[in-house]
Amino acid sequence: MTVGWHAPPPGSATGVADYAETLLRALRQPGDVRPGDGDVNLYHIGNNRFHQTIYAAALSRPGVAVLHDTVLQHFFLGTLTHDEYMAEWLHNYGTWRRDLGEELWRGSGRAGVDPRYFEFPMLRRIAETSRTVIVHNPGAAEMARAHGAKRVEVIPHFVEPVTVPDAATIAAFRNRIGVAPGARLFGMFGYLREPKRVMTCISAFRELHAARPDTALLIAGDPVSKDLARALDQEPPHRAIRRLGHLREEDLMIAAAAVDCCLNLRYPAAGETSGIAVRLMAMGKPVILSDLAENAAYPETAVLRVRPGIAERGELFDHMVLAAAFPQVARDIGEQARKWIAGHHAIEAVAKRYWQVLCDSA
Repeated sequence: MTVGWHAPPPGSATGVADYAETLLRALRQPGDVRPGDGDVNLYHIGNNRFHQTIYAAALSRPGVAVLHDTVLQHFFLGTLTHDEYMAEWLHNYGTWRRDLGEELWRGSGRAGVDPRYFEFPMLRRIAETSRTVIVHNPGAAEMARAHGAKRVEVIPHFVEPVTVPDAATIAAFRNRIGVAPGARLFGMFGYLREPKRVMTCISAFRELHAARPDTALLIAGDPVSKDLARALDQEPPHRAIRRLGHLREEDLMIAAAAVDCCLNLRYPAAGETSGIAVRLMAMGKPVILSDLAENAAYPETAVLRVRPGIAERGELFDHMVLAAAFPQVARDIGEQARKWIAGHHAIEAVAKRYWQVLCDSA
């Protein structure tokens, strides 16, 4: 059996490209995977313009669709004309909701922060057409089934074996970015978007640092939203906040090893599983996540959860205080996370599950 491979090319400004490149190496070990079409095709689908030709191919030559995001609103808003968007909207939600579709189209400038855009995933066409839909978490599976998917398989987001940099390398990195020895360093990583609650995290950290000057915040990643980039540029400087751009793989692993706690909020969420969160957990780092169905599989003892909405800011601050004031508690949470990821997200087991689904779908 041959597997046709459809994914954004390596280096594309989307985490899906990184995921696909790594998965491809693992899948090629036991079988024949090739660009283009095969006996069964595997399509990596996300919610940005890099997936436009992939999405079209998945509809014309149905196969197995990996929905890295199960909210495709932003994909359609960014790639379709008004009439095309409305046709897609009506296919998903019917003529009785036409007015809402028109309203969402007109207000698309707020699509990154308005929860309504995340409440209508517009998945029906790809879900109904595909032989099988693969998702990475229970929340995404629920969305796919609600939009007509015939078969849904939950395959956890993989993680490769992690080699933690040595203490000297970590200390040199912290010194280079101006973090004092012994300071509790919080970190945010990856492509920065409004749903990652970047400004909320900065606000909570400012309050934390006022009470505990032995803390610092690293923000490593480039904003992909012009509005967020402008907001970050207008943010008053802070002596304990460090900004870095997009990091190469080697530098990312050093930076991840250097932090004491990872901030990885997502709201509104698009059904995605954070690859950054999985990698940090695999390194034994405590991660603060949004309390969403997408994160429901993680044990209570392995992560710190923050409820979106009114409670978000206060709960985030409380968890940051916990991580800063009780480092051993934070390390224990990180160790529970490491054990969970090792037992459920190993790349070899994930690749095996992919092959099982692909063979069943051929």
